[in-house]
Amino acid sequence: MEAVTGYAPDALLVAAVLVSAWLLMTVVRYVRADGGTRVSMRQAVRVRWGWVRLARMAGLTVTDKTPGLLAQITAQKDGPTPAPRVLTPRIKVKADQFGVIVRARTLPQVGLEEYQKSARFLADAWRCTRVSVLPDGPGKVVIRGVRSDPLTTPTTHRPTGRPPADLTRWELGVDEYAARVCVSLANVPGVTVAGTPGAGKTSGVNKFVCDFAPSPAVQIATADGKVSRASEGDYADLVKRMFAFCGDDLDEVNALFKRLVKLRKRRSATIRDVLGVKNMWHVGPSPEWPLTVLIIDEAHTYFREYKGSDATTKRLAALTAENARLVEDLVKKGRSVGILVILISQKTTGDAIPTFIRDVCPIGLSFAQKTVEAAVAALGDDIRNWPDASPVALQDPAYVGVAVMAMQGRPGYTRIRTPYVSDADAARVAEATSHLTADPALCLDALLDATGRTASGDDDPDGPVSPSKP
Repeated sequence: MEAVTGYAPDALLVAAVLVSAWLLMTVVRYVRADGGTRVSMRQAVRVRWGWVRLARMAGLTVTDKTPGLLAQITAQKDGPTPAPRVLTPRIKVKADQFGVIVRARTLPQVGLEEYQKSARFLADAWRCTRVSVLPDGPGKVVIRGVRSDPLTTPTTHRPTGRPPADLTRWELGVDEYAARVCVSLANVPGVTVAGTPGAGKTSGVNKFVCDFAPSPAVQIATADGKVSRASEGDYADLVKRMFAFCGDDLDEVNALFKRLVKLRKRRSATIRDVLGVKNMWHVGPSPEWPLTVLIIDEAHTYFREYKGSDATTKRLAALTAENARLVEDLVKKGRSVGILVILISQKTTGDAIPTFIRDVCPIGLSFAQKTVEAAVAALGDDIRNWPDASPVALQDPAYVGVAVMAMQGRPGYTRIRTPYVSDADAARVAEATSHLTADPALCLDALLDATGRTASGDDDPDGPVSPSKP
């Protein structure tokens, strides 16, 4: 006993030092945090302190009538039965800019469904705009409470200039609970982006270009129907990182589409011999076989139906019909050889983007829309069953940059706040990565030469292409 008493001052000193260090670290984190995070840190303290009482009021506790081991040992043989225990789930609370993330345990009769039923009570008690409850592994749930609405909080993105770690992941932004939203580009042949003018369509695609530009395994071509020259419009700062660019000239864009279809046919004819696989995504993009992205902005410019009997109108009608057929080839057959088409239009109705192209694209995003019909064309008929998530409800200026999409593994539709990338940052990235720009056709030529194989495509992109070995 005397030995234990002798160590007591040292133990108290160690405990005091540890507590002081923890308090100092907490104060430093609080001082360095932004205003929103500081409010959330104070909110997190209230959540921890009030959890036991709140859990009992919300029905998130369970009564255990079986005495614990200690109670069984200390209980007298003829004494009173120990009182039942009220078990409260344990929680861990983390604060961020928008609110708190609470990770909790489940108990018998207190599982995921019970937490979800109590979500609105938790939102009121924690003073949150909304609360979501999702599974977090066996016996665990994660409760996300947002104090401020991430959808109405504009965000900016400053590109790092470093190649992405994973070329199959496209980081879109954050959802209504401030969780990061990513979609997989692996085996995706096409993406459609719809929305009214100024809703944020082009800004979202600019982020895609800036994030993937530092990788030599990605090459980009663009057709922008809003402009006549590369020095005009939204892509003027990014054109240095594009191996091809066309404006609203139908002859030029037709030549670009033919060029890419020819590339698709040459890749299809040589992929087994060169890469040893039938699907490029089994080995991933590389500088020698880059992911080739075709961005078609204001896509309706290139697909519209011209009606008239004069020679000029007939020629334009023939060009747009051929454009649709060429892009259909890229979307339907380019997936396995690493060609991705991103189609952007104000409305993705059948008169803007032919349905035989639009309906093949597995990823569809819609920014603000004015009509339910436009929302259905962009997202599918099921959006009628989710009026709260409809892009028709995004017409307020506060929602500029907010898109709606269906996410795999989630019921309904997800609303996403896409960040803004400044023109200066876009120009900086394009200038710094311009030396990585290469024509994928020339990359294929070099790869075939290096492997001792040759393949040539006909000048007519509809003609057969067959590989030949020396």
